[in-house]
Amino acid sequence: MTESILLSVDGGLATLCFNRPHVFNAMDPAMMVQFRAAAERVERDANVRALVLRGEGKAFVSGGDVALFHQHIDQLPEAIVRWGRDMHFGILALRRMPKPVLASVHGACAGAGFSIMCAADLAVAADNARFSLAYANIGTSPDGGSSHFLPRLIGYKKAMELTLLPDLFDAATARALGLINWVVPADQLAHESARIARRLADGPTKAHGEAKRLMNHSLEHSIETQMEEELAAFARCAHTRDLAEGVAAFVEKRKPAFSGE
Repeated sequence: MTESILLSVDGGLATLCFNRPHVFNAMDPAMMVQFRAAAERVERDANVRALVLRGEGKAFVSGGDVALFHQHIDQLPEAIVRWGRDMHFGILALRRMPKPVLASVHGACAGAGFSIMCAADLAVAADNARFSLAYANIGTSPDGGSSHFLPRLIGYKKAMELTLLPDLFDAATARALGLINWVVPADQLAHESARIARRLADGPTKAHGEAKRLMNHSLEHSIETQMEEELAAFARCAHTRDLAEGVAAFVEKRKPAFSGE
């Protein structure tokens, strides 16, 4: 049986590939289970310093497998809770892992795929990418954490617009909204994604993890609490080899060679 999720690791850089290209990587229960397992494996693996998310074929992730929903329509209220929980645990792993996550997006990025893209720390998209929250088109509300991410990324009213009126929009619009960081020609997506991901993987991994944790909690804290958290995180970074290397490189006017330790 073909694996719905392909996971590889090379030189501290992990790549998680959604692999149901015949249905534009629409997520079925098996893919959700495998997605969770792969994300949690990367979260635990201290040798992984960055993660790239990508889709095989003509799409990133086109959403949930709506044809499967139709087949199980009478049991869907119970089934969706079972199926969706694995996807949600996978998304939580993306947010928890103390290492940066880059989404490399092309083609359709809708529904669950949109949510996964929002969960990534950074996103680069091909100029042929098309985005839609999509849930209202099949008569349901969002999942995958998108109702959490979107108001924080783009504000309440725009988040509601994308939710209630889920029209397709292009990569340039997604960048203008702040949903993605870069737009590149489709034939350069793999190269640019690899370049950005390698830079992340070669960076000060523990410092990246502390920065990610600080950002994740920033909207929950008062400024006083957040600044105390910042000092504590800085102090933890001060124990690392990477900070010593970064300081030495600065003084010696050379490029730092971070080890992730």
